[in-house]
Amino acid sequence: MVSRYKYYNVEGDRAEVQKKNCPRCGPGVYMAEHGDRVSCGKCGYTEFNK
Repeated sequence: MVSRYKYYNVEGDRAEVQKKNCPRCGPGVYMAEHGDRVSCGKCGYTEFNK
């Protein structure tokens, strides 16, 4: 089955989130993936990729 959802991986009756949660804001606030970093749009927290 081809998944229509971008942020979830659906297998059977389970859905798994593919995005990382923000460590400051907590569960439910996902971080945006950029080429060299991931960042939170709510609080501005940023982690750079190595």
